[in-house]
Amino acid sequence: MKAVLQRVKSARVAVGGHEKASIDKGFLLLVGIAREDTPDVVRAMARKISKLRVFEDEQGKMNLDINEIGGKILSISQFTLLGNTDKGNRPGFDPAAPPDEAKKLWEDLNEELKKRGIPVAEGEFGAKMEITLVNDGPVTFVLNRS
Repeated sequence: MKAVLQRVKSARVAVGGHEKASIDKGFLLLVGIAREDTPDVVRAMARKISKLRVFEDEQGKMNLDINEIGGKILSISQFTLLGNTDKGNRPGFDPAAPPDEAKKLWEDLNEELKKRGIPVAEGEFGAKMEITLVNDGPVTFVLNRS
């Protein structure tokens, strides 16, 4: 599993020109599910995301996690994160999980995050989406779990 986590002031996702979901302060989370990912990987990633201290405290230090600031997550499934560009000019997507498996694990990740007290809004699995965000910082991290 690979995730790109962006600290945002706001984010929204639209499908077919219609807004599907939006959040204020929190994380925009782009998630790629790999073939070898398991429920254990999902739980570990949810734990990491929920405890990541990347929000500023009163002294301006990254000391607070998403729950401490009352943040939300906009979760977007994005298989292209697992694209292999090592050879040639066209990415290969063999590392990505098949759609049925990926959808289940992505939904499981979102449920694990909700269990940790974080409101989670979702994009639409497999859809062409338009994502708009205001990155806060900018603060962006790439998380890998396998």
